[in-house]
Amino acid sequence: MSYFLRLSIAFLVSAIADSQYQPDWTSVDSRPLPQWYDEAKFGIFMHWGVFSVPSYGGGDGSNAESEWFWWDWKGENATWDVEFMQKNYPPGFTYADFAPSFKAELFNPDQWAQLFLNAGARYIVLTSKHHEGWTNWPSKTAWNWNSVENGPHLDLVGALAKSIRSLPNSPIHFGLYFSQFEWFNPLYLGDKSAGFTTNTYSAQVSQPQMFELVNQYQPDVLWSDGDWEAPDTYWNSTGFLAWLYNESPVKDTVVVNDRWGSGCPCTHGGYYTCADHFNPHTLLKHKWENAMTVDKQSWGYRREATLSSYYSIEELLVELVTTVSCGGNLLLNVGPTSDGRIMPLFEERLLQMGAWLGINGEAIYGSHPWTYQNDTVNSNVWYTSNGTGAVYGIVLQWPSDNVVTIGAINPSTVTALSLVGYGPLNWSTNGSLLAVQLPYLPLDTPLQWAWTLKFEGVSH
Repeated sequence: MSYFLRLSIAFLVSAIADSQYQPDWTSVDSRPLPQWYDEAKFGIFMHWGVFSVPSYGGGDGSNAESEWFWWDWKGENATWDVEFMQKNYPPGFTYADFAPSFKAELFNPDQWAQLFLNAGARYIVLTSKHHEGWTNWPSKTAWNWNSVENGPHLDLVGALAKSIRSLPNSPIHFGLYFSQFEWFNPLYLGDKSAGFTTNTYSAQVSQPQMFELVNQYQPDVLWSDGDWEAPDTYWNSTGFLAWLYNESPVKDTVVVNDRWGSGCPCTHGGYYTCADHFNPHTLLKHKWENAMTVDKQSWGYRREATLSSYYSIEELLVELVTTVSCGGNLLLNVGPTSDGRIMPLFEERLLQMGAWLGINGEAIYGSHPWTYQNDTVNSNVWYTSNGTGAVYGIVLQWPSDNVVTIGAINPSTVTALSLVGYGPLNWSTNGSLLAVQLPYLPLDTPLQWAWTLKFEGVSH
């Protein structure tokens, strides 16, 4: 080790020792979550990389994830991927041969940014690197396996960051997904074969790349993944997080998730993700996130997907409402195409979400869990509150008789009830139950998919 490297490490250790957060879980877990994240409630996730070229899942259920194509093909020797390659590509074709076709020639970051704004997103998370190791920025440790030296010949991370931040008065926070491990990186495989008693890969690849991302692009979200095979000590997770919270250019605004080593999910880190599509349907003491995807089977774009492969807007709103009611955020994923488009069905779902939030957003953004999450007698009603006395009951299914029966609300003589986007409603009581008379809405009403009752003057 050179004198200057020893000096740099000694300086970093000394700086951490004098800082607020120390490199241990007790200390870094004590950092308060920046307020913006809890208030945001809704974000958009994007899985984009070389896997977007074959854009093929081929299996069913969890095996249809197109972003895992390389591993399924060469790591698992999955029948559907092997047959797909034999049928469509010449002998000797390698995964690296897909990279030049990842051109992103139709990528318009300003258009993406406007779409995310219209969708009502308050943060976005772009894949900077997935498990294939390809980086969507010119990483110094990914020679010729990055989006500037190969494929698009464009800094995709930098381009989208610029467009998001160029939106006038934008409420959107820019974030990045980062995979710690790489399936076939020889340095990682060497450390793995040694039982992670060596850390060549983490010291020479993953850690330097995270420093690059934070210092160059200053993300407000750093969404770690690909951590589960090794302990957090191998990834130097607490050391990195101590630097992130103490010294980094985003130390006051950045949020992180809980995927920082085996045993960390739902235990350590910033907000909890616990597992993909995590939705406990109950109030948790710790801030959490439901990361899910519009495609029911894949995070990356799949060319073989059919209409039934995608969630409807009604299903997505159930996820949003139940998640926010129980104190979580929804991070909704779409997979862009290799030429840089967000295909029309994904666009439609995002715009539908934005249209709904445009009317009902007061029950979502900046809201807090109420005394009850789900109603006591009506499973189709979920509650939020705004901290100033208003309680919102979001109705997920319109009753056939236009009457919503509610058990959790205790009205008084000063209780006022309205349908958000419409106006006051009539109501009556029947013992301990409240009967709310919904209006007859015209066919062209913008009030659709889920409906928000606003209660003022009710006891908590």
